[in-house]
Amino acid sequence: MSADMQKLIGANEEDDEEEIEMDVKEEDNEDHENGQKHIAAQMMLGADGVMPSTSHQFQIQQQLQEQVSTPGGGARRSRPLEEKERTKLRERHRRAITARILAGLRKHGNYNLRVRADINDVIAALAREAGWVVLPDGTTFPSRSQGSRPAGDSSAGLTSSSSQMLSQQVPPTSLQGVSSGYCASVEYNACHMKGVFMPTPAPYDLSSSGHSQSSGMVGNGGEQTESLPLIAGSMEVINEQIIGLPPKLPERDFAGTPYVPVYVMLPLGVVNMKCELVDPDGLLKQLRVLKSINVDGVMIDCWWGIVEADAPQEYNWNGYRRLFQMVHELKLKLQVVMSFHECGGNVGDDVCIPLPHWVAEIGRSNPDIFFTDREGRRNTECLSWGIDKERVLRGRTAVEVYFDFMRSFRVEFNEFFEDGIISMVEVGLGPCGELRYPSCPVKHGWRYPGIGEFQCYDQYMLKSLMKAAEMRGHSFWARGPDNAGSYSSHPHETGFFCDEGDYDGYYGRFFLNWYSQLLINHGDLVLSLAKLAFEGSCIAAKLPGIHWWYKTSSHAAELTAGFYNPCNRDGYIAIAAMLHKHGAALNFARAELQFLEQREDLQEALANPQGLVWQVRF
Repeated sequence: MSADMQKLIGANEEDDEEEIEMDVKEEDNEDHENGQKHIAAQMMLGADGVMPSTSHQFQIQQQLQEQVSTPGGGARRSRPLEEKERTKLRERHRRAITARILAGLRKHGNYNLRVRADINDVIAALAREAGWVVLPDGTTFPSRSQGSRPAGDSSAGLTSSSSQMLSQQVPPTSLQGVSSGYCASVEYNACHMKGVFMPTPAPYDLSSSGHSQSSGMVGNGGEQTESLPLIAGSMEVINEQIIGLPPKLPERDFAGTPYVPVYVMLPLGVVNMKCELVDPDGLLKQLRVLKSINVDGVMIDCWWGIVEADAPQEYNWNGYRRLFQMVHELKLKLQVVMSFHECGGNVGDDVCIPLPHWVAEIGRSNPDIFFTDREGRRNTECLSWGIDKERVLRGRTAVEVYFDFMRSFRVEFNEFFEDGIISMVEVGLGPCGELRYPSCPVKHGWRYPGIGEFQCYDQYMLKSLMKAAEMRGHSFWARGPDNAGSYSSHPHETGFFCDEGDYDGYYGRFFLNWYSQLLINHGDLVLSLAKLAFEGSCIAAKLPGIHWWYKTSSHAAELTAGFYNPCNRDGYIAIAAMLHKHGAALNFARAELQFLEQREDLQEALANPQGLVWQVRF
């Protein structure tokens, strides 16, 4: 088996070397054929373009042979054999270096390079990452300065070229247009040549908001710039100057404009456990201050543990209704989070809001409804995805509980949807509302930059693992890795995550594929029900930016969180496709860390926030 693995690991490099040798041989053959054709042409035509006689033809042939064989015998003489050999060696050496560069970039950089990419593709990829625009014909100019564009290029040509480049280089399911709260929106307009994706029903461009200023929002629609008149208008150029944007902007589409809607996250404990506003007068003053500085609206968590606290399907929305009425009277907008997780114990949590009491009672008799690590420790932060389809919650499955909660919210606040006050609903999909496993709980001993642990040891997930292993014909694979370390381990300290570790073996690939697919299936199921409950409204999902150990081959911290994203595989494409399927936007958390590459702790953890943002963007 080890010999087979070595063959698999080295397959790409051997293929590159074989391609290099074949290319060199093809060039040599072409040179030889061109020389033969040239000699034949000289023999066929005389000095005046007339067919020569047989004796004259023999003389021409003899002269040409002398020119070819004699060094320094004229302008059309071929270079000496030694020089040709040196040139071939230099070319072979150059191509070998190119192959190694490409292999390294694919392994460590997650660059989307084609199989037979050349050095031009590498330069273009690096230039685009640095913020430049590279057209298919090689024309390159800064994206921020449209005045630097070549004068001969028209705006129409620019748009069509960008569309062609996008269709050639980017998979149709990838997400485009990542923006951060710290970035000027102009940098990410249509002139950035990276496509603008917006869900059609979105009341606002979701690049405006997240749970905090550290969140970046990503739309996912699929519309290219030609079909968006607002974007096309912003790209018109006359004498290398950009025409101003239309004075009236459509409320539902700010993509491609300098305008970025701004939403402010309200405190987590603005509503208490009795679903009452903690300080109505103080909150009203704060909202008036926000209105005075022209913010667009606020973002608020609607906690499952508060609204449905006492009994199944008994919902209390009183505090939220009073809050929404204040926001409406001040002519602000709302972005609402369906929070199906507990609050407390994570970074930024200043209040404690547990799951509903009746859920905790079920958990005491059946603790397998919670995520479980290898040591059997339960994580009560949210429900295990193993019970998404198991009727263990008083006759309901977990996804039915989520759907009933969302449907109750939609019915209770229907007028706010109809009036456009609620502009977006973010659906909680896991711990901290993020689509991930709770692989890094501080209460169980995790400390940054630990790799975390797999959370798949409750009876329902183990049952799913057993079924998957039996379908593969390897029932002994129905187990978690036994050499994956502990919460605060580093990748090189484990046999599973180290370079050339078991994560890339037959069992490792099977397990990680199953583990990550459960995450995608959970998101797919919950978002399909959210789309049904909030039909006609924009929905969004939150994805964490797990950037530590990104510069290692295994990306261990991402693997334990459910993102199958090692150096030789893109783990975010399937998630992007799932979000695109439901027309959901993406709240990409911690995107601002891409500007903090020089932090010492990031360097020690081999972190690469910028690389992660770059990968998700493309």
